[in-house]
Amino acid sequence: MTTEKGREGGRHSGILGERAELVSALLALTVYLTGLTLQLTGRGGGPVPQALFIAAYAFGGFFTLREAVATVRRGRFQVDFLMLVAAAGAAAIGRWEEGAVLLVLFSLGHALEGYAMGRARRSIEALAELAPRTALVRRGSAAPAEVPVEELTVGDTVLVRPHARVPADGFVSDGSSSVDQAPITGESVPADKTPVADPAAALADPAGVDPDSRVYAGTVNGAGALDVVVTRLAGDNTLARVVRMVQDAEERTSPTQRFTDRFQKFFVPGVLALAAALLTFGALTGEPFTDTFYRAMAVLVAASPCALAIATPAAVLSAVGRAARGGVLVKGGAPLEEFGRLRTIAFDKTGTLTEGRPRLTEIEPADGSGREELLSTAVAAQRLSDHPLAQAVVRDGAGLLAGAPAPEAGNLRAVIGRGVLAEVDGEAVHIGSLAYADSLAGPPVPAALRDRTEELARTGRTTMLVRRGDRWLGTLGLMDAPRPEAADTVAALRRLGVARTVMLSGDDQRVADAVGRAVGMDEVRGGLMPQDKVAEVTRLRRTARTAMIGDGVNDAPAMAGATVGVAMGAAGSAVALETADIALMSDDLRRLPFITGLSRRASRVIRQNLWLSLGIVAVLVPATLLGLGIGPAVLVHEGSTLLVVANALRLLRHPD
Repeated sequence: MTTEKGREGGRHSGILGERAELVSALLALTVYLTGLTLQLTGRGGGPVPQALFIAAYAFGGFFTLREAVATVRRGRFQVDFLMLVAAAGAAAIGRWEEGAVLLVLFSLGHALEGYAMGRARRSIEALAELAPRTALVRRGSAAPAEVPVEELTVGDTVLVRPHARVPADGFVSDGSSSVDQAPITGESVPADKTPVADPAAALADPAGVDPDSRVYAGTVNGAGALDVVVTRLAGDNTLARVVRMVQDAEERTSPTQRFTDRFQKFFVPGVLALAAALLTFGALTGEPFTDTFYRAMAVLVAASPCALAIATPAAVLSAVGRAARGGVLVKGGAPLEEFGRLRTIAFDKTGTLTEGRPRLTEIEPADGSGREELLSTAVAAQRLSDHPLAQAVVRDGAGLLAGAPAPEAGNLRAVIGRGVLAEVDGEAVHIGSLAYADSLAGPPVPAALRDRTEELARTGRTTMLVRRGDRWLGTLGLMDAPRPEAADTVAALRRLGVARTVMLSGDDQRVADAVGRAVGMDEVRGGLMPQDKVAEVTRLRRTARTAMIGDGVNDAPAMAGATVGVAMGAAGSAVALETADIALMSDDLRRLPFITGLSRRASRVIRQNLWLSLGIVAVLVPATLLGLGIGPAVLVHEGSTLLVVANALRLLRHPD
């Protein structure tokens, strides 16, 4: 019932750290159940059951008491405080077991939620670790020296070795390579980087640097060495901003939490004032103190939030358990509730709606050439390259050749950003973009082949024209293909009441549009950086609750800023998985309709339980004022608790 921020201090004490509250709650549950069993069976004679209930008080009430004292010192009263008073009142009249169950249920629910939130906090540390701690910096004519990235200044030149992480935001001043920017931009294909023409002008206007020359901290360099001029300090680079955006969006309260916070501001002082008024009235009228005290305690027991304390946790635990059996990890009640109210879902493209790797999708021979010759020539030449697009051609093309041997190739030379040149059976083979093809001497690209290549590019394909000697063999089209289940998943979400689906991607708009059409998106936004995705999610949240589903580090800020963040589990980065509120552990999009339906049902159950528990309190308090005793009040409370639990357990039978 307390806010997450309010309980922050209670989780990091002693050698158990953030597990301390969970261990304490489990000990309270254990000793309470032991004492209750002994009491019901009559096997524990004398004071043994009561001693166990007192131990349950100690274990279950320790963190609640500490938090209640802190909130009272700040001049606030929360349900924690009322529960402690009710438990103390129950003990004062010998009902130790009633007070113990209140504290046990309350502490257990908050301990489980607190432990899950601790895991989310560690995601920030994982984000920060993506950037190197040191960099090789060139200053003047001195040899490169290794320095901490915090000591880099704007204008420093750092050496980025092959296959190393880029230590700072900047631009390439010398060298050429392919850089995997997926950790930051989410692009499915490494971006070819070339040096700027004028480093001094680029440093004067970093925002105007061409994307083909711009690099980001935390991205991974390819096979070539790069000289990078630093344009942002370590504390202000793209990765650092990603970390801050996750931190800023960490604390969010659920609708039920907000309702409870508003409710308890009036409920707790009101009940305490009512009990004090009863004691005062009894003293003024000369009523025996024992009778007055009994009535006041009866009111406290009637108003104690026993069913209210378990109304949400019972439904949440049932739904979370059912979700886990279905391969979905839900991190607590807030995301579960919010997901049940969603009207808009935003999807990342690469690795979420798509498979996350390029595939050979089109093979278009030129007139006078054959499909097998085109494939075998391309496979032979690209086998010498380690570029992801080349590897996709080799992987998929070799399979399509059905074991037919490819010719031998050699003397591969890369033309960064354009294509490759190799020799196949003594003939020169050129493979590359249309711009590269137009730059070659010799026969021009045939008109029909040019038209087909341009058509493929308009539909989001990455194209490769292949020329052997003076003959144009054809063009190849590659793209990150949609997952087979993506379109069916989007259709199923619409049937469940999701009114709007949006795709957010770091890829080129044409590529994003092609995937969006294939899977049935309502809106498609391409060419987005992490902060752009955050802005889009913020825009969507202005009109409706919005979920963000992604798998990469670049998606973490948008997931944290959404109403609910969902990570693709097996394929997702550790950061996205930890930052997200919900994780599809099987990496199966078809689990989305399952968790959507379960969350919607859980939201209904939570509302039913809340109104049932509040209704019981609304009936019992006047009844105790009119003379209803503690025994009947406790019996009704226990009955309402059973009803709440039974209603929640129905979620365990939710179908796949």
